[in-house]
Amino acid sequence: MEKLCNQRNVSPEQVLKSVFGYDEFRPLQREIIDNVLSKRDTLVIMPTGGGKSLCYQLPALLFSGMTVVVSPLISLMKDQVEQLQQSGVTAVFLNSSLDIREYQAAADRVLKGEIRLLYVAPEGLLTERMLNLLSGLTVDCLTIDEAHCISEWGHDFRPEYRQLVQVRDRFPQAVCIALTATATKRVQQDIMETLQFAQNDCFIAGFNRENLFLQVIEKTDPKRQLLAFLEQHPNQSGIIYCFSRKQVESLSEFLVSHHFSVLPYHAGLEDAERKRNQEAFIRDDVQIMTATIAFGMGINKPNVRFVVHYDLPKNIESYYQEIGRAGRDGLRADCLLLFSYGDLQKIRFLIDQKEDMQERLTAQIHLEALVRYAESEQCRRRPLLTYFGDMVEQQTCGMCDNCVEEKEEKSDITVAAQKFLSCVKRTGELFGANHIIDVLRGSESQKVIDFRHHQLSTYGIGKEFSKEQWQRLARQFLLQDLLVKDMQHGSLKITAKGAAVLFQNQPVFGRLQEQAITVAGVQTSIDQELFERLRQKRKVLAAAQNVPPYVIFSDRSLTEMATIYPVDQEMMLTVNGVGAVKLAHYGEEFLEIIRAYCAEKGITPERISKPAPMKSMTSQRRFMQVGEAFCSGVGIDQLMAQFSIKRTTFIGYLQEYHNAGNFLPAEYLLASSQLSPDLQQEVLEAFARLGSDYLKPVFEALGGKVGYEELRLIRMAEKGKKD
Repeated sequence: MEKLCNQRNVSPEQVLKSVFGYDEFRPLQREIIDNVLSKRDTLVIMPTGGGKSLCYQLPALLFSGMTVVVSPLISLMKDQVEQLQQSGVTAVFLNSSLDIREYQAAADRVLKGEIRLLYVAPEGLLTERMLNLLSGLTVDCLTIDEAHCISEWGHDFRPEYRQLVQVRDRFPQAVCIALTATATKRVQQDIMETLQFAQNDCFIAGFNRENLFLQVIEKTDPKRQLLAFLEQHPNQSGIIYCFSRKQVESLSEFLVSHHFSVLPYHAGLEDAERKRNQEAFIRDDVQIMTATIAFGMGINKPNVRFVVHYDLPKNIESYYQEIGRAGRDGLRADCLLLFSYGDLQKIRFLIDQKEDMQERLTAQIHLEALVRYAESEQCRRRPLLTYFGDMVEQQTCGMCDNCVEEKEEKSDITVAAQKFLSCVKRTGELFGANHIIDVLRGSESQKVIDFRHHQLSTYGIGKEFSKEQWQRLARQFLLQDLLVKDMQHGSLKITAKGAAVLFQNQPVFGRLQEQAITVAGVQTSIDQELFERLRQKRKVLAAAQNVPPYVIFSDRSLTEMATIYPVDQEMMLTVNGVGAVKLAHYGEEFLEIIRAYCAEKGITPERISKPAPMKSMTSQRRFMQVGEAFCSGVGIDQLMAQFSIKRTTFIGYLQEYHNAGNFLPAEYLLASSQLSPDLQQEVLEAFARLGSDYLKPVFEALGGKVGYEELRLIRMAEKGKKD
């Protein structure tokens, strides 16, 4: 590696393949690297798993001097240094986890100029000891990871980060690159001003993690809902976030009793136990972690296949950061949020305890953004990305529950709401939901009789709904702010919005059916048996070297090996993540397994074609895939099943395909319509009379008998005929 990087005119592309094993840069990486190599201060906003690390690791190999990386977490430093060392890069970290001899040995290597990348904590870098160590060395680049910690407007402000500008003064020749996954425009400006950037060069790769499937369901029976979700993810790594330490412990015990491989992680554990549990998860010795938000910041584990929020996170930025720990390898991962009024009220209560009014207001704004996301009926990515100021081009993403599920339409539940609210009022706003439901359903329980609530006019007027249906309705009334629940006693109080429903007939809409756990499937040609053999080999090698398995090869690398069956070194180099160093260290051992497997299964070299490097499932926009398949003659029902999408999403994809300037055959569109030929003709005549720029006039002219989806389909057919 050193020999290659010391050559003149070596290109970033050569280093990318030889050292890191990648065939091409991800979006914006090349531009960012060029900017840093040109010694221009650079701010990088890139989603977790988007390839931020490469933006400073690769330039570090082309600079003649050293790159100092400021990272807030010890575990993250250790993880990245291990991965770099496996790729042949000279990297070390200096922090409090090292004993005296280990620290001195690493410091000696730094002094001798042997190190390309030095990882330190912000408080460690600011000490005179560290600054003196670096004073006689050439520092070409100062990298500040998790740069949002600089800003008081961010969700994770750390005062020592603001002092890092002092280090810039000590090393004026060093270019500065600051990186974060989460930063609003206000936070971005604060970072650049605080670090005294010479240029306002800000690269925003976008906040959209296209490989994450997003789902929010109402929290009704959380343990049952969680088990249903986990059954769909057998033998996969995942994180389950809880609000409290107590919840983490009890949920861990519950899952162990159901034969899941689980360990807890929270700040209340002894340091040694917490570290042991984290290491077990990183090394695939345990599959699931139940954790508080303290877990995950220092985790660079790429094969986390799911993240569950068992309890509501405190704000939308925390939620985004926590789901970002899933799917860092670019492969599909699932994110489930269980949403409840009880959790929401708990966080609101904690926010109200803040003494500083500005802090309280900021926390409320961030929480309400999360509530809007959870309650959204549109594509989940729209409210999430809009919060961060990201452009949202597509109407549907095909990777969230709102885009792939046929949800029950909301119905008018005004009468039910009025019955419930009236009963709350007549019982003096002193009781909880279960007692109100007993009164509405005409229960003869002792409590109802003792309080003489069987004599109320609302007694027995709600027998049309089961107890479970009333409980679901009550949760919706709370979420819609018709009621508020007393934190101490659990009694329900009617809000101003509730009074408007009760006394002014303000309409209320909701659903009676519970949402099911839905995970959209993705078909793959991976040979699961070969993948498992490769995974076991990786685990043995990792244990021998005392490193996490993904440091040897990522799941994505193994997936490609189990898909294309490389049987020689040339083919192995086409696999994502396999560079010259890793090929030399491990290539033959994995090739032996693949060759033996091919021989055992009768897979001959003639049947193995050398493909182009495997692309991420998200490298091509889904609407293009749907549109091209549709134009080739694949029917609508087959495409809906293949992409696990509903009809609304399918038509939305065709609209996006058409808007992008692509031709759609009119005959295929008309054949996909659910309208009779006569009604199709009536719609076309209405478009001819009224024009097709706006659908509402046509919808009203037809008396509402043709829905907007069908109108869009026929309009595309009409334009297809003209084209």
